[in-house]
Amino acid sequence: MAAPAPSRTEIAPGVHRLTRAEVNCYLIRDAAGITLVDAGLPAMWRDLVALLAEFDATPSDIDAVVLTHGHFDHVGMSRRLVDDHGVAHHVHERDRRLARHPYRYRHAAPRWIYPFRHPRAIPVIARMAAAGALAVKGIDAGGTLVPGEPLGVPGAPVPVFTPGHTEGHCALLLPAVGVLLSGDALVTLDPYTGAVGPRIVANAATADPHAALAALSALADTGARTVLPGHGEPWTEGVSAAVEQALRAGAA
Repeated sequence: MAAPAPSRTEIAPGVHRLTRAEVNCYLIRDAAGITLVDAGLPAMWRDLVALLAEFDATPSDIDAVVLTHGHFDHVGMSRRLVDDHGVAHHVHERDRRLARHPYRYRHAAPRWIYPFRHPRAIPVIARMAAAGALAVKGIDAGGTLVPGEPLGVPGAPVPVFTPGHTEGHCALLLPAVGVLLSGDALVTLDPYTGAVGPRIVANAATADPHAALAALSALADTGARTVLPGHGEPWTEGVSAAVEQALRAGAA
């Protein structure tokens, strides 16, 4: 059976979602220009180009890429954006090394056991692999994310420090539109278990699950109406409700 066609949706004014193989990244467009939040997987390149063409833009018109963290499925298009289009990348200082080496990350449980314990995740992992998840090259991103200080890029996202999934993970708040880009601090689909609904990512890819659960309070404090995760569908019932469900789900 053919994989589902990728979708490109405007979630909030000026905020567009690109998704393929259960991996999301987001394009923010305003009068100041274009920011890409996370860079997905390599196969998402054609989706990005197609979306930009709707605005009579090209990858060279992207002003900045802001990474919530440095895992391979968040930097998949980054090397091409840097090498071919000179797009600057931003990440928290603690994730700079991970962005350079996106497969060298700490995880609280062995990854190999998850397909056996959670077979419904196997198709998800297979789709990610087909979209280039096994061939991602790292990049040198600037460690410019300062929690609580709006970034000087289009959309002016405000970093929300949420360590646990990785050491330097930051969600990004867009206060003007009530949107929180949660990265992998809170997802609505866990690629490693196949479970849906608000939760943290499984221990197979989370460095410190206790810290990840504790960091959810920082998300709740934003009061965002809409949560846009790195994996899974948008959540529109308010961040507090999402955090409550994630705490109940706990670590997996």
